Order: sequence, then C-alpha cells, then structure tokens
Amino acid sequence: MTASTAAPLTAPRVLSLIPPMTQLNTPYPSTAYLTGFLRSRGVDARQDDLALRLVLELFSPAGLDALRDKLRAMPPKKRSATLTQFDAEFDRYRATVTPTLAFLQGRDPTLAHRITSRMLLPEGPRFASLDVYYDPDGGDPLAWAFGALGVQDKARHLATLYLNDLADVLREAADERFEFVRYAESLAMAQPSFEPLARALAAPPTLVDDTLQRLTLDTLARHAPQVVLLSVPFPGSVYAAFRIAQTIKAANPSIVTVLGGGFVNTELRELTEPRVFDHFDFITLDDGERPLLALLEHLAGKRGKSRLVRTYLREEGQVRYLNLAEPDVPFAEVGTPTWDGLPLDGYLSILDMLNPMHRLWSDGRWNKLTVAHGCYWKKCSFCDVSLDYIGRYDTASAELLVDRIEAVVAETGQTGFHFVDEAAPPKMLKALADELARRGRTISWWGNIRFEKSFTPELCRQLADSGCIAISGGLEVASDRLLKLMQKGVSVDQVARVTKGFSDAGILVHAYLMYGFPTQTVQDTVDALEYVRQLFDAGCIQSGFFHRFVCTVHSPVGQKPEDFGVRLKPLPPISFAKNDVGFIDPTGVDHDALGVALNKALYNYMHGIGLDQDVRSWFDMKVPKTRVPRNFISRALGY
Repeated sequence: MTASTAAPLTAPRVLSLIPPMTQLNTPYPSTAYLTGFLRSRGVDARQDDLALRLVLELFSPAGLDALRDKLRAMPPKKRSATLTQFDAEFDRYRATVTPTLAFLQGRDPTLAHRITSRMLLPEGPRFASLDVYYDPDGGDPLAWAFGALGVQDKARHLATLYLNDLADVLREAADERFEFVRYAESLAMAQPSFEPLARALAAPPTLVDDTLQRLTLDTLARHAPQVVLLSVPFPGSVYAAFRIAQTIKAANPSIVTVLGGGFVNTELRELTEPRVFDHFDFITLDDGERPLLALLEHLAGKRGKSRLVRTYLREEGQVRYLNLAEPDVPFAEVGTPTWDGLPLDGYLSILDMLNPMHRLWSDGRWNKLTVAHGCYWKKCSFCDVSLDYIGRYDTASAELLVDRIEAVVAETGQTGFHFVDEAAPPKMLKALADELARRGRTISWWGNIRFEKSFTPELCRQLADSGCIAISGGLEVASDRLLKLMQKGVSVDQVARVTKGFSDAGILVHAYLMYGFPTQTVQDTVDALEYVRQLFDAGCIQSGFFHRFVCTVHSPVGQKPEDFGVRLKPLPPISFAKNDVGFIDPTGVDHDALGVALNKALYNYMHGIGLDQDVRSWFDMKVPKTRVPRNFISRALGY
C-alpha cells in the first residue's frame, strides 16, 4: 500500500508501539500521551511496549537456550572469556534468570538476601567492577555505597551486573549492536544517508531481529490494528522501529504505518530519501496530536491528502512534505496520558550507576507527566530553541494538572512522578504545590529546572512539602563569561544560592555540566571545576555529570557560529538524518583529554572524596592554577 492508494478506513483502530530500546524501568511516555489524547477524541487507541517485551523474551530460559545455540555455532577460537564463562556456567544462568528478573520487577523482594550472599548468581566479567571498592580489611566492598542495611539496593546492583553480563554475551554471540538503552544507534544518529540502515534491514536477521519479529506478529494478532504508530525518541530506537515496520508490511501491507517522535523531529526535517517509505506510509513532525487527527480524517476519507499537517509521504517515487497551517492542540486539551495496555508489572528497576540522580532514571517506575509544553526561557545558545518542542511554550492550569495527576494515580496505583519538562517554570510549580496542598494530595516528584532566582528558599521548602525529592538543572560551564555567551540567564553565585536553597529543603540537586563549548579555554575548564568543587563542598549540589558539548544545526551556535567565534565544518549531502555538526574552535583545546579529568574529579566529589585537593591534581597534564578564590561560593552564600 502507498499513501496514494490507501482505502478509506472507518473508525480505524490505532496501535502505538514503543520500539527497542528506550528505558527498562518505566515506559517511555510518548505512547501514553498519544493514546490518552486519541481516546479523548473517540478513537479506539491501544499501546504496547516492544522494548520491554524484547528484553524479557531474550533474557528468559528459552532466550538463553537460543543464545547458547548461537554461541556454540561459533568456532572455539572466536569465543572470548566472557562467552566461555557463560557456556561453562550456563545451567546456573538458566536457573537464575527468571527469579532475578522477578526480583528486579519487584515481585520477589526476599530474593535480595540470596543475591547479596554472592552465592546465588554466577559472576562474569562485569563483577570485576566491584574490585574498585575492595576493602583491604576483608569487609563488604559495597558497604560504602549501601551500608549494612541496604540489602535491596545492594541486591539490585548485583542483579544489574548479572544482567549486564548476559547483555555482553548477547552482544558477542548474537548481535553486536545490542544495548539495553539503545540498539544499533550508529545506523541512525546524524546519519546523512539511509544506506547503512537500508543494508542492515536487508541483511539476514539476527537473534534479536527474529525475536522482535515474532513479538511484532503476536502484537498484531492481539490488537488487529489498521494504523500502527511507532514513536522513536532516540537514534537507538530507529533501527528496531524500521524492523517492526518491515515485519508489519510483510505480514499485512494494508496496515498503515506512521513514524514520529523526538528523533524524527530533530533529525529528519530535511528528509528526501524515498526508500524510507518502503516501511512507513507517513512520517509526522513535532507534536503528534494535530498531524494524527488530520491523518486519521484522511484515512477515513474525510480530508484530502493536500490538507495533511506536518506530514511526509512518498508520491510518484518522490518524498513530499504536506503542511496545512492549522493550530496545534492546546496543552490544556491534549488529555490525560494513560498507561492502559502497557505491562506495568514487568518493568525492571535496575541499579547500574551509583550516581544518585542517574539512579532515578533507571530505578523505579515513574509516571511521566509534563507541567508545561516547551521552555519558557528558550534562549540557551546550545539548545534546539528553533524547534517546536522547545520554542512553543504553552501551559495549563494547576487545577487541570492535578486532575491529571489524580487520574494517573487512580489508574496506576503509584504516586511517583517524573516531570519531563525541558525546564519546569517556577510559577507553575508554585501553583501546582498550592493545588496539591489544597487537595491534600501526597505524591513524590522530580524534574528539570533552571537555576533562577525565582526559586527562593521559601519556594524550595514549599516544593519539598509538595513532594519534590530531586531536581536537576543546567549549570553547564561554571564560568560567568561562558554562561553569558550561552545566554543562560544565570550566574555562578546565583546558582550557588538557588541550589543551596533546594539542598537545605532536603531536595537532591543534580547539576548538568558541559565542557568543550566554543572558545572554552583550559583556564576556563580549570576554573569551572573549582566552582564545582566548591559547590559540592558547600553542600549546594550532591550529584552531577559532565557532558561533551555537541553543536546541532537547530541551535543558535549551529545557526550563527560566527557569533560564538567558531566555524562549522561542511556537512556531506543530506538525504536522511541531520543534527550534529562539527566546528573549528580557534582555541585548539584538547577537550577529550580534559574530560577524563573532569569526570574523575566529579565521581570522587559525589562520594565526598578529594574536596580539599587542588583541582589540578585530577589532570594528567600540566594545567594552569585556578583564578577562582577558594571562598567564592561561601561568600556568595553570605558565609
């Protein structure tokens, strides 16, 4: 079927799918948003999570049997120590995989005692990481992280290492592209040509591909959809989405397949590759509500093709983009997300990184909700402010937000929320806290903010009372010069005061940090690390992560590089994905080498280690002495 020959569909059943891979601990929210919205408009909308189902199938007794068959088909000389260890202890792996996953799903918590005994699970190469915590006195090497009573957490960490061992075996023996949070990412990320993806789709299927195909056919049989929506938030879910669509078209070409999501919205805005439409009938950009309403009307014969909204299709062998100007559905009218149909009791709470904020991303099932659409600031020069998901700011009332919260709690039985805003506005958070207090509603929540002065100590305490347990925010490069160049609208001393207010209210504070920004010098980097050291030492932040700056074509840096003192490297001809773009910085700094030291220092600071050391001690190269006074943060805090 092509877009031009589609037969009218009356009241089509719509199935939204989460393709591998996204998260293991909680559903990616896009299908929940779309399913809730479509149901509010009378559409028979359903959803499923093939990412989770794939993992549960691969890491089951039958899945391990199939994996061992693949391993034993390999020549012995090609088997690594990882594969040899798995084969030698296969019976133990097969016997423990089901109870271990049940433990990680929260269905068998008492197994923690056996897991922490270190006698139940076979231990492969991933357990070597525990040597980092070796106790020369013969004590528990993980006591520093979990203490004597942290049995559940310790067991979850050990079970996660066990699962990572199995993933390593799968990668070596069956599919080198597999990872838990991304799958075949390199085939899609900033990939100018569709050719690598096309070759992978034409290649013989791997064990992972075969399993995904079987799960896709089972899902089609259960739901009998006429339209299938595949939401791809990241490059690491694109290949699997195409494999799913390929399976659907082979099984029933009349099913309409639609591609959307964050990856599409950022990287496929200049799509000209017709072969994409061998798998997908339509591709929609930006928020899906309005394009999907138009598309469903078109499929039902109620709207002409020329009146589609933000939609790609193939016509006479060429890619065509149709965009009738219609207003987006207001944020207040998008409905309440629903998790109905998703296997909520099957998600895995894993604990691979001991960073306290990263743990929130991977441990526990959080209801994901949005306080406001877009970003109220939308000025940061490194951010994709030209795109709709950031540039179009729209809010709803606090009463409506709490109505949605109450509906989600009633459906899921769980009161934990992750607010997934780019930057939750302080005015809305205060109104939300007021309304939660008025209704006497108890929840726990965390999310991302800007470290701006509106977050007074009084507001921080009110947010803590409303259920806020953690916040993250972008400090980026802790340098007033670079913060001004970035148009962050904050200063280092302001960040210190705001983060201290949150910390004093008992809220965990995580700082997003950046290195390699245009014109950032070695001196800037050393000074930034000194600011970060002082913020940890003063108890302003408890967690952080350094990201390498990446220039994107949709950001102010990518659109006006001359304003930031850099030149962009030329891109090849683009027919598929376009996002990242290299640049030439006249400073010539080796940021990759500096990044090793930054992350080493940060890891130690999070554990209270090295806070009294000169920051130069973390670098393997000679770097200049910091220009930052050692009491800068304490003075900013009024000490």
